Amino acid sequence: MRPAFKNAYFNLSGSLNPNSKIPIFFPLHAFLTLSTFQSPTFRFGSGSFRTLSPSLSLSLCSSSMASGGEAQAPTSSLSLEKQFEDFRVQLQESGSLRERIRAMAMEIESTTRLMYASLLLVHQSRPTPELLEKAKAQIGVLKELYNRLAEVLRECDGQYYRYHGDWKSETQTVVSLLAFMHWLETGSLLMHSEAEEKLGLNNSGFGLDIEDYLVGVCFMSNELPRYVVNQVTAGDYDCPRKVLKFLTDLHAAFRMLNLRNDFLRKKFDGMKYDLKRVEEVYYDVKIRGLTANGDPIGEQGTHGES
Repeated sequence: MRPAFKNAYFNLSGSLNPNSKIPIFFPLHAFLTLSTFQSPTFRFGSGSFRTLSPSLSLSLCSSSMASGGEAQAPTSSLSLEKQFEDFRVQLQESGSLRERIRAMAMEIESTTRLMYASLLLVHQSRPTPELLEKAKAQIGVLKELYNRLAEVLRECDGQYYRYHGDWKSETQTVVSLLAFMHWLETGSLLMHSEAEEKLGLNNSGFGLDIEDYLVGVCFMSNELPRYVVNQVTAGDYDCPRKVLKFLTDLHAAFRMLNLRNDFLRKKFDGMKYDLKRVEEVYYDVKIRGLTANGDPIGEQGTHGES
């Protein structure tokens, strides 16, 4: 059988290239199975060589690919492991830092509850100076807590807003209480710079976010309608006029801002209902003749936008 296949092989090579003296090595394994094929020997001049069998060629290629894959696999595996090890360290550090921030935020919240408990007695017509002194005693505690919070944030310089949400709500409540106390003392709005000074904050490092300040002012306005009603009940009929003047000016100032449809915008929209409630109380007092006639401040407030 072998000479017959060898003759057929050379005949096929000659038919494919009849003018060439060099035979074409047609893949004889197309006709034979790998188990029965034996590579033929060819002579050129005085030398001779034997072609590689298909099975040997495949085994050499497979060995070469396997050796190349084994060389690349350790490098790829090490780089992947190093990347995720860095991720693990970064996430662990971030989680530890966030826990420290939240712990201080809880202390701030606890302090604000004490302040709010004192200020709630204002609605019961208790002596205001005594209540304010008790609430103001907590401002020093808040200042110390914010100083500690600023020290923690120095460890992650440039990432203020990454962790801002962990103390944002507590800061808004603090601003609302400080603004309410300031209004009770002076009848005017607590400025942003004044709030920063009370809390020991500064713009360069750890400052008071503008939106937190504005939301806190909106929270403060929610307390004024209740305060007006209780003061009128206690016989202070001039209180609605003062509050109406203040809220009218504050509402007009807020309208200068181009607010988006977010939480701050919703709180600002609620301010007009606070203003409307105060207007209604002032109107009731006015028609009953309990205030001086021709009060320009009161008239200005009643024509303000609701």
